[in-house]
Amino acid sequence: MNDLADTPRATPGDAPDFSTLPDVSSDVFTAPLKRPEHVTEDWLEPAQTDYDSEDNRIWDELFARQMEILPGRACSAMLDGLEKLDLGKGGVPDFGRLSEELGDMTGWSVVPVPMLIPDHVFFWHLANRRFPAGNFIRTRETFDYIQEPDVFHDVFGHVPLLTNQTFADYMQEYGRAGWKAMRHNRLKALGALYWYTVEFGLVMEKGEPRIYGAGISSGPREAIFALEGQSPNRIMLNVDRVMRTDYVIDDLQPTYFVIESFEDLFRQTVERDFDRLYRNLSPGFTYANSAVIDVDYVLHRGTQEYFLRGGRGSDADPV
Repeated sequence: MNDLADTPRATPGDAPDFSTLPDVSSDVFTAPLKRPEHVTEDWLEPAQTDYDSEDNRIWDELFARQMEILPGRACSAMLDGLEKLDLGKGGVPDFGRLSEELGDMTGWSVVPVPMLIPDHVFFWHLANRRFPAGNFIRTRETFDYIQEPDVFHDVFGHVPLLTNQTFADYMQEYGRAGWKAMRHNRLKALGALYWYTVEFGLVMEKGEPRIYGAGISSGPREAIFALEGQSPNRIMLNVDRVMRTDYVIDDLQPTYFVIESFEDLFRQTVERDFDRLYRNLSPGFTYANSAVIDVDYVLHRGTQEYFLRGGRGSDADPV
């Protein structure tokens, strides 16, 4: 684990130095997270958890369940990544092995963190091609739904796409973009971009939307709902519009945004003048998560029936 106690710190207003952890001024809106005493400022765990036999059974059962659902629904890059990394060989994958294999393919590694980590630390790890993964796995009681991302969500959902060079480069650029978002105090807007692409994004493949977002690929209900449900909207990605759009963190999504390809995602984001965009963004969101607006290229306009019936809290069917 890196000990950053005496490491020089870069402020978001400086010319970015991605080798140093950025400082965040008190006027930047961030989630208040208390750092556990056993980790230093990089939030890295000293070692990956030594998972027991029950933990490994939970991984294997989660893996088997998703692999019954994803073929024909997940994009080819996701399925290829799962095969390349052999994530179904049995039990929670070893981060050292994953890091060695990813390092050879795209220069990435997987590092253990205890929980959700602060935005600026997350950005810093991504900017240096390190993916922070939860150092715990859900229990039987939370088998079907867990709000805080665990090792299954992070490794099964996110890591396979890091074998794809374009997507791996996008993730690094997203991390670097965090410095600019902090300078303009627009972390929520950048968070919306992550939510609607990396977590809940769809990509066109052979003329049809397919799953690439980790929040969809790691959950059985959402993997079907996102593609086949009549309730949600499916809209082609417009970066400026997405960064003005609210999102829901504890239920299925009212809207999914679709990219043409990972190259298209890279162009729309990395080549965008975010300084100008941030200057014109309000601190809050402009559009509701269910909205369809006049600039949208709509593939499917949803009925929103699931959400109008009350969503998860009402046990409504995800139609």
